[in-house]
Amino acid sequence: MNWKHLYFLIFLVIGIQSASAQERGKVIVTKDSQIDSLIAKRLELSKNVKSGSHISVSGFRVQVFSGLQRQDAYNEQAKFKVRYPAYSTYISYVQPNYRLRVGDFRTKLEAEKFMNELKKFYSSMFIFSEMIILR
Repeated sequence: MNWKHLYFLIFLVIGIQSASAQERGKVIVTKDSQIDSLIAKRLELSKNVKSGSHISVSGFRVQVFSGLQRQDAYNEQAKFKVRYPAYSTYISYVQPNYRLRVGDFRTKLEAEKFMNELKKFYSSMFIFSEMIILR
């Protein structure tokens, strides 16, 4: 018997032993323990959304106004709500300007599409990344 046959027999015996050690139809799942806690957290968040509360996530808004006068910001907000009642509006003050930002967009592409629609009413707009409210 030469070395090639001996190696082949050893390989064959080892292969048969490892194949017989496996059980048929049994799956062993190995996972991090944090996966279960993440699933539970996601279920809890889903229940909260259904019950009427809102979740904040990272997203995008379109800024349609920035000015020094508070009343001007509220006037722009009122005009916007007449044109687009389905979109949320947010007024903020960062010295020295009042800003009107609109929408709760999950992706920048959604915000860009809406911004293109707004071009007929607003000439100077910007997209900002910030925490948005999921509804």
